[in-house]
Amino acid sequence: MLELGTLIAGPFCGRLLADHGADVIKVEAPDRPDPLRVWGQAAQDGHHFFWTVHARNKRCITLDLRRDEGRHLFLKLVDTADVVVESFRPGTLERWGLGYDVLAESNPGLILARVSGYGQTGPHAERPGYASVAEAVSGMRHLNGFPGGPPPRAALSIGDSLGGMFAMQGVLTALHARGQRGGPHEGRGQVVDVALTEACLAMLESVIPDYDATGLVRQPSGTRLDKLAPSNLYRCADDRWLIIAANQDTVFARLCEAMQREDLITDPRFATHVARGDNQDEIDAIVAEWAAGHDADSLTTLLEDAGVVVGPVDTVAEVVQNPQFRARNMLVPHHDPAIDRDILGPGVVPVLDGTPGSIRWAGPARPGTHNADVYTGLLGLSGPELAALTDAGVI
Repeated sequence: MLELGTLIAGPFCGRLLADHGADVIKVEAPDRPDPLRVWGQAAQDGHHFFWTVHARNKRCITLDLRRDEGRHLFLKLVDTADVVVESFRPGTLERWGLGYDVLAESNPGLILARVSGYGQTGPHAERPGYASVAEAVSGMRHLNGFPGGPPPRAALSIGDSLGGMFAMQGVLTALHARGQRGGPHEGRGQVVDVALTEACLAMLESVIPDYDATGLVRQPSGTRLDKLAPSNLYRCADDRWLIIAANQDTVFARLCEAMQREDLITDPRFATHVARGDNQDEIDAIVAEWAAGHDADSLTTLLEDAGVVVGPVDTVAEVVQNPQFRARNMLVPHHDPAIDRDILGPGVVPVLDGTPGSIRWAGPARPGTHNADVYTGLLGLSGPELAALTDAGVI
């Protein structure tokens, strides 16, 4: 697989596929490395750690696609590939003479996954798009925050991650269609068109049909979801926060028993899911007052023993100590060559029992780390040819 483009969404698709064994070759321009190499809030000796995880398991090469020699080499690489993932603004590949018609001419089975802000078609296709805007335009950002306040963002690029995941889904679907014997796409590739805005839109649950059928414009609801109660964030005696989710009737009954408030089970205000939703403020206040009399650890133990869904709001300092994540290899060391030591990062999702994914190496510290490996080993260039292309700035 060849990975073009920079930053998060398209390369996130590449990372997910690489985690599960795909041979992903990351292509960077010789004079413009991926900006993600210097992204992230923490740094050590000028080295940032977003790249350490985001580029893991990838072979990194440099290649100037704006030059004829670079495009010629890229087309030779395309002939060896099953998939190309790109995250440029629509039309960029076409301006370089590398549209899908050109790529598929010699490799008709090629799958081209294209990740952009708004998709490859439509009146907004050529607009640049980042995750923050995609979350806003899709309606997702409007649902965040507290009623009457400005809609905040999460401290993560959620739209990019969603775009990357949908791109991976599209790639796997296209590969399946290509491999179906007797199917309409047997042996044929296709274009996978992923828009960040649409990836966010796909996550809106019943927001759109609710509006279409009844005119309801769902509003932000702070720490809870309207009409689901009790399911909220509750402050404990030690000032830690717990999520207690007991909106289902059977789980609510268990919560009442743990609170020693069995009377609430038959109280007509709270006896059913619908009734609790209609009296959400009242039941939230009762649970909040009770939770405030316990420290978080003892309350977690009490509710887990009672079969109530509960969990703390952990910081990363607590997450990295989580025994469940540790037991499932979801906190995994990456040996970062830039600082020559292990850096902890997230494990491989999902977990497969027969062909599990793995982290084989961290993001290569130097652009073009695998130039010789790919250009001589895969394309058969000689050492002098590689040196000449390097000197000319093509790679």
